[in-house]
This record gives sequence, structure tokens and C-alpha cells, in this order.
Amino acid sequence: MASRPLFNAPAPNVPYFVPRQYPPAGTAFDPQPHGKPVPTLFRPLKIRGVEFQNRIFLAPLCQYSSENGVVSPWQLVHLGGIFTHGPGLTLTEATAVLPEGRISPEDAGIWTDEQATAWAQVVQFAHSQNQKIGIQLAHAGRKASTAAPWVAATGTVPFIAGGWPDEVLGPTDEPHQPDFPTPKALSKEGITRIVKGFVDAAKRSIRAGFDVIEIHGAHGFLISSFYAPASNTRTDEYGGSFENRIRLAIEVVDAVRAVIPPTTPLFFRLSATDWLKDEQGPRWRSEDSVRLSRVLAEHGVDFIDVSTGGLSAATQMSPLASGAGYQVPFAADIKAALGDKVFVGAVGGINEGKFAQSILDEGKADAVLVGRMFQKNPGFVWKLADDLDVELHQSSQIGWPFQGRAKKAAK
Repeated sequence: MASRPLFNAPAPNVPYFVPRQYPPAGTAFDPQPHGKPVPTLFRPLKIRGVEFQNRIFLAPLCQYSSENGVVSPWQLVHLGGIFTHGPGLTLTEATAVLPEGRISPEDAGIWTDEQATAWAQVVQFAHSQNQKIGIQLAHAGRKASTAAPWVAATGTVPFIAGGWPDEVLGPTDEPHQPDFPTPKALSKEGITRIVKGFVDAAKRSIRAGFDVIEIHGAHGFLISSFYAPASNTRTDEYGGSFENRIRLAIEVVDAVRAVIPPTTPLFFRLSATDWLKDEQGPRWRSEDSVRLSRVLAEHGVDFIDVSTGGLSAATQMSPLASGAGYQVPFAADIKAALGDKVFVGAVGGINEGKFAQSILDEGKADAVLVGRMFQKNPGFVWKLADDLDVELHQSSQIGWPFQGRAKKAAK
């Protein structure tokens, strides 16, 4: 009997050698070796033309590690260390669509071809590992020209330190908080420029090879500062009524959906509540997010990524807003209202496999997004699998010491 050729197959379509990964890391063995069914957390999820091997997604994590918007080897190492362990989807940090849309001078961007080329190298490596990667497109609005959080918790970065305090934009000239830059109220022409910035960034993202596009409409950045009544006191067609305040969000969604392939999933991250109290004036509530989500779904958004907060320094969060799953009820509200009309992601303090699985079992969301736990443990998918006694395929270089020849030798 002829022996099998000893051939370490290469990943296709890569200008360097890395071993082929099939199936991708993070895929559950089906059937499981112990005969138990695969839990929903580790079952594939298909959205438009993209299938994710499990329902654990990496949430965007700002890194403040780029120069002139161009990502560095840091992003390749940071993200690569995570997606080689197999989340169903890896989302990049908030990536600015225009230079003034950065949070800090060191934010990533995609308003130039040079920036897109740098991102393409990260995408290429993700695809060499048979992994899916998405980009979060963002404009920081009135929270721009500020510092990386380990440099200063608040405050304006001046021109001399690379900031742009006189070019910060918002729905009005009201700053996010007193020591932040005073924004310029966007004109209609300025809004048109913003929408075009998202469109051009989406086109570059598709050319760079990203599998998913996410629009950042949360955390008090530009889009959410328009839809939230506490920060938008305009009296034109972009202010006042609910329909007017969500106009920018819908214009961006429509414009981006029109220029990306019909097979590409479009995600939208929103802040489901601003955590303000009634006595603090007009506020954005969970029922408003349900209403917005319904409109977004009608305009081609496939996935609502449900976060909260970030709008105001006057925020008074619930005493429960620091525990496991504190934002999950807001995702559940949207899922209950929209059902199968849109996919919903829950995020916030999801740190254990049985808890993550319960979110899906109870119909509160279709996927979970995890951020800080991946910072602490890039192999967090594996940890969740261990919690549920699920056997996973791993990247060959990572998994081989735990099985096969090495496993036999250890006995």
C-alpha cells in the first residue's frame, strides 16, 4: 500500500508560504467526538454571500497605532494573533473615512489608496488563514482631535501635537464636553462631503478585499450625535423629528449599500441608549433604537451591532452597566421586534461560554461580539469552546501539539 505524500500544502493566492488552513480555525468538529450536538454558538452563520464558521465575532478595538492613517505591523500582529485562533469574524478598529474623522492623530484611516494598500496586507493574511475580516468605517465627529486614552482621559490635542481642533465637526457647535474641541456645525454641503467620504472608503475597502463593511453609528461619534436628540438641536431637515435626526445615518447606509457588492454584508453599530435620565432632557432610548433598526433593515443593513453609551459626559449609567451582558437586553429588544428581518449582535461583558450560548438559545441575538476578552486572551474562542465542551479545528501550527503525533507521544 502506497504511503500518503508528505506535503505541507500552501495557502492559495498568497505571495509567501503559509500552510493551508482547511477547515478554518474556529470550526467545530461535526459530529463532535463525544457525540453531543454542536451548540449554536459554534454553528455557521451565513449573511448574504459570506459564511462565518461560528458566531463569536471580534468587536472593534481602537489601537491608536497608525501614522497619517496608515496601519503598521502592529495591526497585523494584533489582529493576526486573534484571527488565527478562529473567531467567525474579525472587525477592525474604527477606521476614519476622512482625516478630520479620526479620534486621535494616531487613528487608522482609509481615505487614501496608501492606507487601503496597508489594510490590504492585513486582509491578505486573514484570507491566507481562511478567515473572514470586516472593516468598521467611522467619523468621530465632535469627539475628534483627542488623545489616545493612555495619554489623557480627556482634552483637546492641539495643532502642535498633530491635532486639528479648528476642523472638528458636529451637528451643532456644542462640544462633547467642555475640554473637548468646539466643533463647527455641519452645513448641507459638509454633510454631502461626509457621505461621499463613506462611499469612497467603502469602495477602497472592497478593493482591499474586506468581507464585511460596518458603519460606525454609535458612541457619540458623528452619526450617533445626529440621531440622538441630546446632541442634535438643529432646526433644518437634519434635526428636530426622529425622521430628520436619522437622515444622515440613512443617507450613509443607502450610499454605501449602493457601491458594495450585493453579496457583501452591511453591518451597523448603534448605541441603543445614551444612558441619560429623563430630567436631563431629551434622550435616546431602546425603543428609538428598535425604530431605527427597522428603518436600517429596510435600507439594506443586514446586521445590527448593539452597543450603548458614549454620547455625553453627563451620562448616568445603570448600576447594572458593568456586569456580564449589561448591554444584551438592548440587543434582545431589537431582535424581539424585528425577528428574522435582520441579524442582531450582542456585546458587552460576554466572558463565558455557557452565558454566550444562553444569549443565542434565548433568541436575544444571532451572534456575540467580544472585545476586551480577546485583548486579554487572543485564543478566547478556544476558551469558550472549552466552557461548552466543544472540540474545534485549530490552525495547524497552533493545534498540532494538542493532537496527533504530539498527543500520542505525551501518553
